[in-house]
Amino acid sequence: MSSPTQPRTYPHGVPCWVDTEQPDVDAATAFYGALFGWTFTDKMPPNAPGRYVVASLDGQDVAAVASPPDGSDGTPEWITYVAVDDVGATAGAVAADGGVLLSGPETVGPPGRMASVQDPQGARFRLWQAGTRLGAQRVNEPGTWNFSNLLTPDPDRALDFYGPLLGWELDPALGAGMFRVPGYGDHLAHTIDPGIFERQEFAPPGFADVAAGVAAVDGPARWDVAFSVADRDESAAAAERAGGVVLSTSENEWTREAVVRDPQGAQLTLSQFAPQEWG
Repeated sequence: MSSPTQPRTYPHGVPCWVDTEQPDVDAATAFYGALFGWTFTDKMPPNAPGRYVVASLDGQDVAAVASPPDGSDGTPEWITYVAVDDVGATAGAVAADGGVLLSGPETVGPPGRMASVQDPQGARFRLWQAGTRLGAQRVNEPGTWNFSNLLTPDPDRALDFYGPLLGWELDPALGAGMFRVPGYGDHLAHTIDPGIFERQEFAPPGFADVAAGVAAVDGPARWDVAFSVADRDESAAAAERAGGVVLSTSENEWTREAVVRDPQGAQLTLSQFAPQEWG
């Protein structure tokens, strides 16, 4: 069995990275540094036309802030990247499955290769073939990326696209709202999390394979990015102090959440794992 201290890797079809494109990169790093305690490292040379600033927590990569690429509409948003074995092959199948290839595939230096995609209902995401940037190295703990959820008016139609393209499945035994990548749990068990199946004995078969969420919503489709926090209310207040706006709060069986708009307009979700803790 591999050591659990080895780098986190992501098999084909699993969301692996998130970043946000913002007109004012310095203002964005100030906000997210105050909110999550991130530190930042510029990865582009000083004379480059744009910036790509990787955020870390205790020295491990967690996300990034970027300036908008040429040709974009400049709308600030959080973007989810999905790992693929061959970005050229996967990008080539996008149109056949009903999506739109917006850009790429392109090599972005040693970090890897990517392509920007829009699904049939308009949600944008990216395909990522890892080079030196394997993906987020800390997840599912306060101050890190927790989950990406597809908000869509038609989950069945979404599966018709993401299923053939990325190998995603919806398993009725897991309940609504969970895309799984068969074998992902085995990958985790043999790389960084050897006890995952023992800890999830309460869960139905396939729960360890869950890689992304899906929820039916009215309105346009989009990918929502959620970050773990220790206390939803404290983090929501911190977001407001740093210039953000809390749009809504909610509770469910497992989490307490707040939807936040950052100072430049990108939306994100703050998620506190708190099973039945409210009352």
